[in-house]
Amino acid sequence: MFFLKVNKMTVNYINGAEAVIKALEENGVEVIFGYPGGAVLPLYDALFENKKIKHILVRHEQAAVHAAEGYARSTGKVGCVLVTSGPGATNAITGLTDALMDSVPIICLSGQVPTHLIGTDAFQEADTTGISRPCTKHNYLVKDATQLCEIIHKSFLIASSGRPGPVLIDLPKDIQLSKVKYVNKNTKIKKHNNDNSSNIDESLINKVATLLLQAERPIIYGGGGVVNSGPEASKLLTELVNILDCPVTLTLMGLGCVPNTNKNFLGMLGMHGTYEANLSMHNCDVMLNVGARFDDRVTGRLNAFAPNSKKVHIDVDKSSINKVVSVDYGIVGDCKKVLSALVQEVKKLHNQKTIKSKTKWWSQINKWKEKDSLGFKQIGNNIKPQQAIKSLYEKTKNFDTYITTEVGQHQMWAAQYFGFSKPNHWMTSGGLGTMGYGLPSCVGVQIAHPESLVIDISGEASFLMNMQELSTIVQYKLPVKIFILNNEWMGMVRQWQELNHGSRYSESYTASLPDFVKLAESFGITGLRVDNINNLDTTINEMINIKGPVIADIRVEKEENCFPMIPSGAAHNEMILSSDDNQKDTSNEGLALV
Repeated sequence: MFFLKVNKMTVNYINGAEAVIKALEENGVEVIFGYPGGAVLPLYDALFENKKIKHILVRHEQAAVHAAEGYARSTGKVGCVLVTSGPGATNAITGLTDALMDSVPIICLSGQVPTHLIGTDAFQEADTTGISRPCTKHNYLVKDATQLCEIIHKSFLIASSGRPGPVLIDLPKDIQLSKVKYVNKNTKIKKHNNDNSSNIDESLINKVATLLLQAERPIIYGGGGVVNSGPEASKLLTELVNILDCPVTLTLMGLGCVPNTNKNFLGMLGMHGTYEANLSMHNCDVMLNVGARFDDRVTGRLNAFAPNSKKVHIDVDKSSINKVVSVDYGIVGDCKKVLSALVQEVKKLHNQKTIKSKTKWWSQINKWKEKDSLGFKQIGNNIKPQQAIKSLYEKTKNFDTYITTEVGQHQMWAAQYFGFSKPNHWMTSGGLGTMGYGLPSCVGVQIAHPESLVIDISGEASFLMNMQELSTIVQYKLPVKIFILNNEWMGMVRQWQELNHGSRYSESYTASLPDFVKLAESFGITGLRVDNINNLDTTINEMINIKGPVIADIRVEKEENCFPMIPSGAAHNEMILSSDDNQKDTSNEGLALV
């Protein structure tokens, strides 16, 4: 720091890197996940002097973003990432795309070569803003040091307002070293124009409330937008469900925003959703979508999606309304604000009108439940993966448990069989489906919740994608539990090859897996293994009770498929319920109600 006298006044100047760290601090950053390199050494020098922001050294830049995602999604805060130029920035792109798809607020600071070298193919130069433009909500290349502080402050607002998402700030090395006057956070920064939550049409709320009260076969469908809106939004959604005595289903990203123990909860919707959830969606007369984006894994074949229903869509992002599914009523706004208004209106109208009876509707739903679409038979000593997840849930449901997952069959089994009673406790890669997400994500979750039980439910193939983060786990003494459902296959790939490609298993078998117990021990981590159902509960108890990190190698049935399943291009009423049911046509189920 140096001082400059101007008209008898003393102005304090600091270098750009110090200004960046000070701006992060002012915006509430407590943790930053990163990996150093030449282009960001001034920032790391500034971090060295800082006593308030904790830096977590990951082993790969993709993992830095996933760790920040886990931190952000489990806390509701903005996650923060620091990577160097060139390969440091390009390695972060998968994580940024994942955050964009799943609406996770992330600030990524990337180093860049000095401004006079940009465009010269300098050492470790990449067109980071060009590469990241389609992968971020917004990005900046800082060329004027006087704008540095304002850009940092504005980026936090952009990342967290409206539909959340990642913002990348590319910082040339000379900008980091330039002398600047620090500019405090400007509370008058105009709200980003993606925030459409301020004005809610009261007449529209009245129409939707009336529609819900008069519906004979309603269903409420909640998504990740409810979770992003905060815990109060989840409480309001649950209250609305209870007032209307209405069935509710949730997307993969929405799990936990209505407790799994709620009597009206039908389970997850979509490709691997429950029979009753999908058939209820297909046969409903009014469908209320709260904070979901009509993802293709949820809707199935679009021209057969809820074909006889009035559709209502609540979303903070105006561009999401009518983007995939045309709706009768679109309400743009933050889920918490809209649900608050809707609950009040339903209560008011309920005092004047009687809610239509749903006796016939619930009777039909209960018949669909009798299919027991998540039922399975645990025969013999081989461990069924479904039973492994059920046992894990039973043993951990009385803890403050946070679950992360990788991507594949184990992810779907976790969504089906692990119960979530509150939001922000389920971290998974939904939109991008990123293998390798779960292990670094659980690092971020455990950093945010040091006293809680954090478990990465993994597949052996996904685990190998980012297993270098075991080193991070050991360095920071994180007591995470890694629960590997090991079937020695890329399970979901194998399943699709069986069902759609004549069981031609092309490159989906993992022929050279490590000994996971020895791998754990090589990092100083406890390794456990179980291959007999009779020892499963004992192994899970042991895993939970060990104070440090654990890798549990759960040897499960090798060729078990994940059902129920809506085949690609099929409708909700064309589900496969089991391996023996792959020709089943359920298209006539429930049509008597329509």
